[in-house]
Amino acid sequence: MAHKIYDNFVLENEIEDQYNSLLDLAQFCTVDNSLTGTPGMVKKINVYSATDGTEKLAMGAGNTKNIEVDYTPEEYRILMAQNRFKYFDEQEMTDPMIVTTGIRHMAVDMFNTVNADVFAEFNKATLEHTSSAPDFGCFADAAALLNVENIEGLGLFAFVNPKDMAKVRKALKDELKYVEAFAKSGYVGTIAGWNLYTKKDAVENTIVGGTREAVTLFNKRGTEVEQARNEDIRENTIWSRKYYLAALTDATKAVKITLGA
Repeated sequence: MAHKIYDNFVLENEIEDQYNSLLDLAQFCTVDNSLTGTPGMVKKINVYSATDGTEKLAMGAGNTKNIEVDYTPEEYRILMAQNRFKYFDEQEMTDPMIVTTGIRHMAVDMFNTVNADVFAEFNKATLEHTSSAPDFGCFADAAALLNVENIEGLGLFAFVNPKDMAKVRKALKDELKYVEAFAKSGYVGTIAGWNLYTKKDAVENTIVGGTREAVTLFNKRGTEVEQARNEDIRENTIWSRKYYLAALTDATKAVKITLGA
């Protein structure tokens, strides 16, 4: 019986569904699915910042300064992430889960690649706070850099190295609250409006985070799939690829905490 290659449309949907369920980037960045262009093309993005200008005035007095908005044009290149999965007919006949698992991991691996680029953009944060310990005051002061009143409603999050998370637990003890609504992979607890997540590739002694408005993932909707088959040895190959770029688009919404001596 001739081997039937999987339908590309079915595979595209399967990988895209897996990718989206893992990514869940709505919590950590803004997703823009309007990306057009080809890998290597330059996309110019304006990174915005603003100065403070609110003053307490006496009768008859006027403002002496303005709120000024500035931007820095940054150039990003559109990226293409691709992976490849191979299997033989005999493997699928022995255990059909081999193909299912392989396709699922194509999405997982794609997620890890894109997620690393999103995280790299948060590491470009220019709002910086230094603290000797990751205690309540540390996170409260870091949140104050964002210069907003309602910290609780911002949905702040921070990525913490596992070793630093141990320091956080020791410093905060019962102050670290677990909120079920924020329970995602890596979530540890909430303090001073910050939802803390353990991230194994985070830099030790550096905590980065902010709001989802800080970083934008420009994404070409959908996943492309190609297949090939070597009939002689009954080997099947599947490629999946995605076009995207991650960019720090609002520097006023990202914070970096440095833990010092």
